[in-house]
Amino acid sequence: MHPSHAALYAAFKAKDARFDGRFFVGVVSTGIYCRPTCKARMPKAGNCRFFETAAEAEAAGFRPCLLCRPEQAPGLAPADASSHLAARAAWLLESHCHSGLSVDALASQLGCTARHLRRVFAESYQASPTQYLQTCRLLLAKGLLTDTDLPVLQVAMAAGFGSLRRFNALFKSRYRLSPTALRRAAPRTGAHEGGIRVGLGYRPPYRFEEMLDFLALRAIPGVECVRDGAYLRTLRLPGPDGPVLGWLQVRHDENRHRLDVTLSPSLLPVVPEALARVRHLFDLGCQPEAVLAGLQSMNALRPGLAVAGRRVPGCIEPFEMAVRAVLGQQITVKAARTLAARVTEAFGTAVDTGVDGLSHVFPTPAEILALEGLIEGHLGPLGVIGSRARTIRALAGALSNGTLDLSAEADPETQMTRLLALPGIGSWTAQYIAMRALGWPDAFLETDAGVKKALAPRTAKEMLQLAEAWRPWRSYAVLNLWFAPHT
Repeated sequence: MHPSHAALYAAFKAKDARFDGRFFVGVVSTGIYCRPTCKARMPKAGNCRFFETAAEAEAAGFRPCLLCRPEQAPGLAPADASSHLAARAAWLLESHCHSGLSVDALASQLGCTARHLRRVFAESYQASPTQYLQTCRLLLAKGLLTDTDLPVLQVAMAAGFGSLRRFNALFKSRYRLSPTALRRAAPRTGAHEGGIRVGLGYRPPYRFEEMLDFLALRAIPGVECVRDGAYLRTLRLPGPDGPVLGWLQVRHDENRHRLDVTLSPSLLPVVPEALARVRHLFDLGCQPEAVLAGLQSMNALRPGLAVAGRRVPGCIEPFEMAVRAVLGQQITVKAARTLAARVTEAFGTAVDTGVDGLSHVFPTPAEILALEGLIEGHLGPLGVIGSRARTIRALAGALSNGTLDLSAEADPETQMTRLLALPGIGSWTAQYIAMRALGWPDAFLETDAGVKKALAPRTAKEMLQLAEAWRPWRSYAVLNLWFAPHT
């Protein structure tokens, strides 16, 4: 065997979860491709072919395993891709596979030509954007067929197929069986009352309780809460016929290395984007071993300062998170949470979720801009000082007119520059927003109180110099410093 083939086969044989999602295994004798953690009978090395992506495996003629379920494999973080442009394109394809997004429209959104995008994408993912999009749709449909009792037509529409006929034809040609046959053959996973349940995989370890603690401390009452080991929140996403409102719940399945996500039935038209936002919030693309390797020098400062499995919390709604960051400038986390709750109650939209504690969605930029008169007159009575009220309005304006893009696929360095140009946004706020909204793995908050306490008695300049060794994982370094026990 070729050395790389031997190494990949060894990882496959060991069922090493650290490699889950980093490659897939096509078994020539069965025509099936698997995750490296698959528990099926081990094939001979000579019968295995290895692929970097599920799309590449399917383009080579392999169909997904019903046992290990490749659609639940963790994805790759943008920082892991050889091309940031290709990573942004892949994120857009995954999160918008339910829409009619064309390669030309995708290239225009990313500011390049369709020809350049196809070339860069093929170099990074060994498949064309169209093949990658088809695989995203098929794997989402496969998951919905297996995990829900939704009618096949609804599954087809939710996955982005324009017609049931087209869905059936492509499904049969790729997977050698019909959608209904797959539903009969796939192992059933239990009841699905009260919502749409989907599993999202990650690479262990995952310090999920820490993530819940972080989110619970900052949860906006009425919008989100942490209860009984689960994260719950309301959600508003753009749908084909206007805004779609609903709720979601996320629980941890440690034994299967995945998060179990329940979406309200109302979110069916926007399932791909809802799941993409959950992946972003819980940092499911993280490769813990790579992050820990990059932060080993932290443990020279203090043993156990950097630990494996600590994730950077993202966000579900960028404007909500950015406003929350502005409100939190120079006040306590609890006080900022109180202000965010007042803003939500005054200007958010009420939503009937039927879930205790979830009653509103946070106001949109358009709703803030629609407030007549000076913004201070609306936010001031809620306890928001004038300068921060004006910053919130500037944020809403920049997002509405397109000067600012805080979506997870935007370029972080460009957007940080634009954030700093807004009144009332300094380095800490721009870096924090980049870390959480834009998924930037290399943000560093040298003026943050928690960071300063963990690295005392160093000056800001000394901390920045020290953090150079932690690139490109400085956001993870910040989380380790925040959770560090102080002596």
